[in-house]
Amino acid sequence: MAEIKDPENTIVMELKDGTVTIELMPAIAPGHCDRMKELARAGKYDNVAFHRVIDGFMAQTGDVQHANMENDYNPRRAGTGGSELPDLKAEFSKIPHDRGTLGAARSQNPNSANSQFFINFKDNHFLNGQYTVYGRVISGMEHVDAITKGEPPANPDRMISVKVAADA
Repeated sequence: MAEIKDPENTIVMELKDGTVTIELMPAIAPGHCDRMKELARAGKYDNVAFHRVIDGFMAQTGDVQHANMENDYNPRRAGTGGSELPDLKAEFSKIPHDRGTLGAARSQNPNSANSQFFINFKDNHFLNGQYTVYGRVISGMEHVDAITKGEPPANPDRMISVKVAADA
C-alpha cells in the first residue's frame, strides 16, 4: 500500500482482489471531494456495483440509488441514479484524465455530477476539460484493471467497502 500523506483526503476502497488507495484533490475539486467523503462516511458506497466497465477505457460505479448489490440491484437501472444530495457544480481543471484518475460521471449537463464516478484504465485525454477530475489511484491499480468488464457486466464486481483513511 502507498504511503498515505493526508488521511483526511485519502479513500481506501476494498475490491474482491485487494485494496485500492485513492488520493483526493480538494484543492482542485473541493465539492466533489467533500461529496465522496460524505458518502463514504455514511457507508453509501459499500456494496455498490461497477455497472459500466469498458475495457481500455474506464470502470464506472457509485450509483448509490440503483446499484447497491445488497439491496435492489437492477442492471437496467444501474447508472441512472445518484444520492439524495443535490447535484454538484462542475469543477473543471487542467488536470488531465490520465490512467488511474477519478472522474465525476454526469449526464449531458456539466453540473449534474452526484455520486457516480469512474476510474480511467488508460490516458483518456479526450475527456479533459469536460469531466471533473478529483482524485487518483496511488496504489492498487492492478485491482482496478481486474474489474469485470461489461455494460453492464453479467456478474458485476462491487466496491466491498469505501472508507476515508482518517476513519479506518
